[in-house]
Amino acid sequence: MKRILVTGGAGFAGHHMCEHILKNTDWEIVIIDKLTYASNGFDRLRDVDVYDDARVKTFVHDFCIDFSDNLIREIGDINYIIHMGAETHVDNSIVDALPFLITNIIGTYQVLEYARKIKGTLEKMLYFSTDEVFGPADQYAVPNGFQEWDRYKSSNPYAAAKAGGEELCIAYHNTHKVPIFITHTMNIFGERQHYEKFIPLCINKILNGETIKIHADASCNNAGSRFWIHARNVANAVMFLLENAEIGDKYNIVGEKEVDNLQMAQFIAKVINECFIQSELKCELVDFHGSRPGHDLRYGLDGSKMILMGHIYPKTFEESLRKTIEWTLENDRWLK
Repeated sequence: MKRILVTGGAGFAGHHMCEHILKNTDWEIVIIDKLTYASNGFDRLRDVDVYDDARVKTFVHDFCIDFSDNLIREIGDINYIIHMGAETHVDNSIVDALPFLITNIIGTYQVLEYARKIKGTLEKMLYFSTDEVFGPADQYAVPNGFQEWDRYKSSNPYAAAKAGGEELCIAYHNTHKVPIFITHTMNIFGERQHYEKFIPLCINKILNGETIKIHADASCNNAGSRFWIHARNVANAVMFLLENAEIGDKYNIVGEKEVDNLQMAQFIAKVINECFIQSELKCELVDFHGSRPGHDLRYGLDGSKMILMGHIYPKTFEESLRKTIEWTLENDRWLK
């Protein structure tokens, strides 16, 4: 039986990761989370029906602060670390970059220092990064998306902070032999996502008859696009990589389908209406980049590396998206 530490385990992506581990392994989980506004306290963990006190140990701790000897003793031996905890909202990073620098760089430093101290039992550590470190992916210049070791060109402070965390991880692997690997992940969606994110935001606005502002180019004719992936598929990919990843390498976890923001809003409205909640979709295409530099119109990652390794996602995009929307409508306490 393995023991795994998940930072940010009470958050959106983190609690899905913990749920996946509990359902598919006999491992014990240690969660480190400081319970910011994005975590909803312990609500996500309580809502997961396989939550098991005998297998889950949770510490309310700010990983931007060093791990004391007493905390390390309480945590116990750890075989794997998944460093998912982060500040992630681009808009917030543009308004105030400092919390992103502290959490995503200083916080990563503290987790790496902890990893150094437990190197005897630690087999692998994953740094969970983002497609945004590469900057915008022009569909003509990079039609297949960026590969794992391509150059970085961050457009906003969130992306820059994540890129800084990556470089620190590479340095700790090279200097201190911390057994780390890195993933880049695209737009994640799923149940219990914070209402500031695009899919729950659209559901809220459609139900309330409000206008959705769609990120578009300067002409306001072409909506921005993203590759979307459900948190369950991300968790499945992470578990595959814990077994198969090479230490010191990077891997792209890529959504199976590119969808522009207008198409996404239209699909959400369609599912809402199929659920017998007759609601009108009101949209306005807005040049976000003109008013808020740092919003990239399109991101793209090359997913061929994982495919060649033999990884296959268990759930399709449309099936996962439809189920997420239906679940959210049935569990509207997760909406604002």
